[in-house]
Amino acid sequence: MHSVPFADPAIHSSMAINDCAFSFDQLAASVLPSHYARLKKALESPVPAEQLVGFKSASAKVLSVLDRSSDFPGCYVFVDGSKPVYVGISRTVAKRLVQHLNSDSHYSASLVYRMASKDFPHELKRDQAMKDIKFRDVFFAAQHRLRRMKVAVVEIRNDLELYVFEVFASMRLDTSTWNTFRTH
Repeated sequence: MHSVPFADPAIHSSMAINDCAFSFDQLAASVLPSHYARLKKALESPVPAEQLVGFKSASAKVLSVLDRSSDFPGCYVFVDGSKPVYVGISRTVAKRLVQHLNSDSHYSASLVYRMASKDFPHELKRDQAMKDIKFRDVFFAAQHRLRRMKVAVVEIRNDLELYVFEVFASMRLDTSTWNTFRTH
């Protein structure tokens, strides 16, 4: 059996992933902490999620609530009271928030589905659960809870930085109740 050593970045050059201009060490030491500092600042004055309710798309009104002129890639955090409870990422943050808060689909409102499943444990497949009247009631109650929360956002343009930051922020903010990184 042959062992393949890991490439030492000091010895071997490597290609950037997703055009990220930084090494892992730079991401860990300065880039992610810098994004986190901007997120902490945004968490000082989160937007009431209820201001994003009643929309089907990332309309001009939704964008204005988020103090934006167009949709953007980045990270968002739902805050319950003063506690961050969920970190999410999207290439279109405004659109994704509208989905969480307004969709009745387990595909688009996956966080709501996860919350409802904790309140109403079941062995059903997602499609079956969404057809169950009792589960749907719990689903909409969970969505109502999410609508009473607040949300903070931070723009992050590079895909790799964004994906790594989601895990970083989830761990720093201890959002383990709703965040999961389990593969399918």
